[in-house]
Amino acid sequence: MRILLKPSHIHALLKFSQAVDSVSNASGKLSGWITTLTIAVGFYNVTARYLGRLIGLKLSSNALIELQWYLFSLMFFLGFAYILKQSANVRVDFLYAGWSEKRRALVDFLGTVLFLIPFCILGILVSFNPVLQSWGLLPDGTWSGWEVSSDADGLPRAPIKTMLIVAFVALLAQAISQAIKYLAILKGYKVTQTLLNNVNQLPLE
Repeated sequence: MRILLKPSHIHALLKFSQAVDSVSNASGKLSGWITTLTIAVGFYNVTARYLGRLIGLKLSSNALIELQWYLFSLMFFLGFAYILKQSANVRVDFLYAGWSEKRRALVDFLGTVLFLIPFCILGILVSFNPVLQSWGLLPDGTWSGWEVSSDADGLPRAPIKTMLIVAFVALLAQAISQAIKYLAILKGYKVTQTLLNNVNQLPLE
């Protein structure tokens, strides 16, 4: 597969990939902390429900119950890009595992460019208007109040719906980062984490 790129171009692209990977790593760590917080809120909700019945007090609320599934959603939204970066996504690799590094890179590159990147773009486009409507955009172009839960003491819906777009944008950025790394392999570079941490050491000529 011949793609006309100079070493300086690969250098610049890998620098971009390095920056995206750093953001995805931070997002993955945040997702891990959110997982812990989700468990803690869920534990409190269950405990408060039964303890409240026992002593005759309302110790929980719809806000805390909704917060639990908001956090559960955030755990995935923030984890998508990290999972892709770590190559922890599901693969059917009974053939893939036996291929050469360049052949795997070619398949991954084509799959990323032809399927994953368009999917992310489509997800952003499809989510954009519903998210704006959730923030209060009316059909006539004016704005009203943002969407809130129909349950008493519930949480606003607009922020969590906005995370749909954030998740797709993060996944798109990481998909581009992965495509860059696959391309570097196709151009003959041995792409490792050490290389990504020392991009400035790549030969430019």
